[in-house]
Amino acid sequence: MDDVYAINVAKSNYREGFNTADVERVLSVFAPEFTDMSDSRPTRYRADAAIKLRRSLAELFVEYEAKLNVIILGISLFGDSAFDYGWHELTLKPKNGGEPVYRRTRYFELWSKQPNGDWGISRFMDNQDVPDTVD
Repeated sequence: MDDVYAINVAKSNYREGFNTADVERVLSVFAPEFTDMSDSRPTRYRADAAIKLRRSLAELFVEYEAKLNVIILGISLFGDSAFDYGWHELTLKPKNGGEPVYRRTRYFELWSKQPNGDWGISRFMDNQDVPDTVD
């Protein structure tokens, strides 16, 4: 399978993991050990990153119905490494009623090709997107 296509498939699994509230499907796109530098959370490394992300996602999916839209601006390959960047648009609908919450973040991911040939996110970073202002 073409490497760019494989990363696109993994990003589809990431999206569908959110849209189906499947914590393990979201985590499946990460390398066994990764660094999570998500906005508004402490940086997590290696095994601790997976433990904390699993807990955070489980709590999120209990409280909200999630709908994730992934906008990939680019994927660049460098041998057994790659990066992609773009936006994640996340709409969270409270399960017990209330107004939906919309979050748009810009993200950057470093991917590593695993020994089995699969691609996994080894570094994840995002932050809140800021609207452009007219100067």
